[in-house]
Amino acid sequence: MNYLKKILPIAVIAILILNACSSKNEQVPWVSLFDGQSLDGWNKKNGEATYFVENDAIVGKSTINTPNTFLCTNELYTDYIFELDFKVDGDLNSGIQFRSNSFSDHNEGRVHGYQCEIDPSPRSWTAGIYDEGRRGWLNPLDGNPLARSAYKHKEWNNVRIEAMGDTIKTFLNGIIASHLIDNKTAEGFFGLQVHGIGNDKAKEGLTVSWKNIRIITDNPRKYATKAEIPAMKSKKD
Repeated sequence: MNYLKKILPIAVIAILILNACSSKNEQVPWVSLFDGQSLDGWNKKNGEATYFVENDAIVGKSTINTPNTFLCTNELYTDYIFELDFKVDGDLNSGIQFRSNSFSDHNEGRVHGYQCEIDPSPRSWTAGIYDEGRRGWLNPLDGNPLARSAYKHKEWNNVRIEAMGDTIKTFLNGIIASHLIDNKTAEGFFGLQVHGIGNDKAKEGLTVSWKNIRIITDNPRKYATKAEIPAMKSKKD
């Protein structure tokens, strides 16, 4: 009995250590949506901006006199955690469509749905949520100065989108940007936007690049980030 009393605590500690090691070594089930070499699995919709692959990234280049252009996944997705890195060449507005669609009976096939904004302007609403082709802004960042300051101009930035049921969260460089409860659309494709520039030749040829595009669809709730947007302090505080 005394022997058992001595060995049981050791056994418990050993089990705890093994469990900790196994959780650290657990492989997160990321799946790549871009092979780094081609645009296989993607298709272009709506506009005539150009897309090509360069230095392991998808690059979109702006074109005058064409509407918003989207490079979209062939596959549709429902609940997931999605990540990519992006970099904007100048002040070219862009975005990442998610749970988006294009139907012939909706505005002649215009891409519509949730968009994670890419906004290099002084407004800095990158990772805010816009409803492209439908309702407009759903979650701007005017009340989230921490997320607005997270954007790195003309550098690589990381975006994370967690969409599960009616709950959507976005993160910019690890900072929570948006938290939206909305059930308008449950399924759709991803789309990489090159915003229309009208006839502005000064913006012609500007580029936006995306790389490390990946997704978790296998039990994404297990890997969801437990974070909330910090409450704004009132002037009285």
